[in-house]
This record gives sequence, C-alpha cells and structure tokens, in this order.
Amino acid sequence: MAAAISTALGCAVAGAAENCASALAPPTEKTKKMNMQIKVGDKRFTATLEDNATAKAFKAVLPMTIQMTELNGNEKYFRLSVNLPTNASTPRTIQTGDLMIYGQNTLVLFYKNFPTSYSYTRLGRINDAAGLPAALGSGEITVSYELQEKQKGNGL
Repeated sequence: MAAAISTALGCAVAGAAENCASALAPPTEKTKKMNMQIKVGDKRFTATLEDNATAKAFKAVLPMTIQMTELNGNEKYFRLSVNLPTNASTPRTIQTGDLMIYGQNTLVLFYKNFPTSYSYTRLGRINDAAGLPAALGSGEITVSYELQEKQKGNGL
C-alpha cells in the first residue's frame, strides 16, 4: 500500500497523471502472457505462460524436448540444467494441466487434481487439459515444449 501511495504522490508532484493512471490501475487481462505448445506423443496441448520472471527465464531455454519422470501418479518432472528465478507459494490445490517449478530448477507438469502443502512457482497452465493424463501415461515420457508462433498479420 505504501508503494501505491508513493507512486500516487510521485505522479501528482510530477504532473504525469496520464502515465500514472495505468500504473495505479488494477491488473487487467491485457498482460504479456504468451502461449506455448506442449507435445506428448502425437497429442498437442496449448499452455499459457504467466507474466513473471520465472516464465521469462523459462522461455529462454525453449524449445526443448525432455524425458520427464513419473512421480506419485499425478505429475511428471524434469530437472533443468539451469536455475530459474522463483517466487514460490503454496497453491493448496493442484489442477490438471498446471505447469510449475519446484525449487529452482525442477519443471513439473501435473496431470491430476489434488491438495498439496508443497510450494511451487507457477509457470503457466494448459488451456484445455482434456486427454493429458492419458497422453502422459504412467511411466517416463518424452515431452516437447516450444513457444507458439505469433499469428502473422496481413501487412495492413
């Protein structure tokens, strides 16, 4: 709250009300979230990445194809070769399709809903996770991650 007050005062003193209005406005849906494709076998899933430092650092290691390991009958994980910046919190409930980082370098793709007391940093979420559990199966699996190409405009 103090930061918001400081920003408001700074804006008022500087007389830059137009520029400050957006700084004080609550977050909207117009964030810088980006889509990526997750390929499991012949199935493709679209995921939306969060607009956070972790997701930005994760994008820098894409594309990648990795062998993910089964854990607990509800998730696949892979230890990245780099540490990512994190801001872990306890989500309380994991949802099918959640993509998170455990610790600083363990990529986790969840394929079942369940309660948790563990802390993760959210990377993103699969938009439509229907078919994800069947695609991932019960053992190790090869999974590809790549940024989704932007739609090209018509040049107008």
